[in-house]
Formats: sequence, C-alpha cells, structure tokens
Amino acid sequence: MNFRAVLFDLDGTLLDTLQDLADAMNTVLRRFGFAPHPLDPYRYFVGNGMAALVHRALPKPHQDDQALASACLAALKEEYRERWREQTRPYPGIPELLDQLAVRQIQMSVLSNKPDEFTRVMVDRFLPQWHFDCVFGERPGIPRKPDPAAALEIARLSAIPVEAFAYLGDTATDMLTATAAGMFPIGVLWGFRPAEELTANGAKTLLSSPSELLALL
Repeated sequence: MNFRAVLFDLDGTLLDTLQDLADAMNTVLRRFGFAPHPLDPYRYFVGNGMAALVHRALPKPHQDDQALASACLAALKEEYRERWREQTRPYPGIPELLDQLAVRQIQMSVLSNKPDEFTRVMVDRFLPQWHFDCVFGERPGIPRKPDPAAALEIARLSAIPVEAFAYLGDTATDMLTATAAGMFPIGVLWGFRPAEELTANGAKTLLSSPSELLALL
C-alpha cells in the first residue's frame, strides 16, 4: 500500500490513558455521592468525548439530569487537569513506530475526541520528539468523531489525498470516522476495545503491535 500519512487516534492508540481517566471520573462520582466504577467498564465509557464519559459513568436514573451532567463535566475537567500525567504513558512500541515513520518521511497527525486543550498538552508532554502536522481534539463548532469533518480538515491542511491516509484507532468511532473520510481504517488491538467491535465497524486490518504497521506502508 502506498500510504503517505498516518492519522492516529490518541487514547487507546498512542497513549494508555485509561487509569487516569477512570481515577478522575471516580473522584467526581464520589464527590457527588455516587459509587465509583472498576477500571474495566471505562474501556466502554471513553471514546466519544468527556460529556459522553460523564453520561455513561453516572447511574442510569441520573443520566438525563442535564444540570447534574454539566456540573460533573466541569468537575471532571478540573480533576483531569490535576492528574492526566499520573499513569498515562505511550504504549510499548509506539516510540519505535514513530521513529520509523519519521525516517520514512510519513506525515503524522493526531485526532481525538478528548478536549483540544488536553489533546495538545498530552502530545507535547508524552510525544515531544516527533513532528505531527496536525494535533486536534474536540473543538467548538467542529463535530466530534465519527463525523469525518476534522479528519477531512487534516487531509486538506496536510495537502495529502484522503486515500493516502492510514487511520489508526482502537474503537468503532475511529473505524467509522476513517471510513466516512475515505481513509484506510486500521484497528489496533492494544487499546480499549476488542477485535470484534473494530471489524464490525469497518476495520480493513488489525494490528497486534505497533511495528506491524510498517509492513503495510
């Protein structure tokens, strides 16, 4: 395949952020008088932005309480600002993959449903030695993934046709985004969701380790 660019999801693809997200949300739940969740359910709570995380983590009888959800979302952002760097790390093999992509002059970008402020600061903190053409999180006025608008914007800014992009992600949201944008959807198995979800939502191939991407380039 003749890929000229790789578009990465962030959480569950480049960085293992699950513990810090879970700890932040559980702190908020306790603050509002609700029971915390174990880590594993957070694999399904995350992926569609922080508002969706709050909705999924709240007890079902309270999920439609908009005032509560807004208060919890504000508290989550405050809490996450304090702890996003505690347990989060790049996945094993990611630094080596980024090194090889740089050597091959493959353009790299990041697109996340995490708020833009967190997306940018985390890429700067954990992946500072690599150049990314675009680093976008959730921004006002731009629809979240799986809407392809931001992915198409990245292709336009990079001046690379969408069909020359490999899109790496770990959730159905990512596979649907890639497909809608006309990019090549690649599911990663080291992230938050299982192979069945990825293939059912359009993944054309699955990677067990980051280095396997190199064989597709």
